[in-house]
Amino acid sequence: MIAEIRKDTEQRMRKSLDALKADLGKIRTGRAHTGLLDHVMVDYYGSPTLVTQVANITLVDARTIGVQPYEKNMVGKVERAIRDADLGLNPATNGDLIRVPMPMLTEERRRDLIKLVKSEGEDAKIAVRNIRRDANHGLKELLKKKEISEDDERRVQDDIQKLTDRFVSEIDQMLAAKEIELMAV
Repeated sequence: MIAEIRKDTEQRMRKSLDALKADLGKIRTGRAHTGLLDHVMVDYYGSPTLVTQVANITLVDARTIGVQPYEKNMVGKVERAIRDADLGLNPATNGDLIRVPMPMLTEERRRDLIKLVKSEGEDAKIAVRNIRRDANHGLKELLKKKEISEDDERRVQDDIQKLTDRFVSEIDQMLAAKEIELMAV
């Protein structure tokens, strides 16, 4: 029973950390990466479809993403979808290849992105703390039902607090690394 709570808590905290890692990966630095376009939606014959399902996305060079739609008639729609995705990108069509150059980040934009990174990090910390609260609530329920002793409850609460501290520390490390990456010119 106690082992299940501990294991479930750690798994849920790990998922929160993975979600933060994915969110931070979407925040662009100055370098091109294909994951930047993962959530761009294209109108594909009347239904919204991910651009990754209608085009091949590659890196042309360190600062340019190449998007090649599988169908020639989709070039204009994909280009428009990338432009309208509010990513600050300005794609250019070259035949059936769409080139998406990554603009240099201004100092002001870097600071805005750092604020966004800190906000994402705070959300992840809140999620980890909520998981801790849920686990402690589960322990109190077990104590009320007399399934565990007070000593066991206290010991597991301490373990869960150590887990929480460890994950919050990992989140802080991820945020610091992303901040350094954003400030690098």
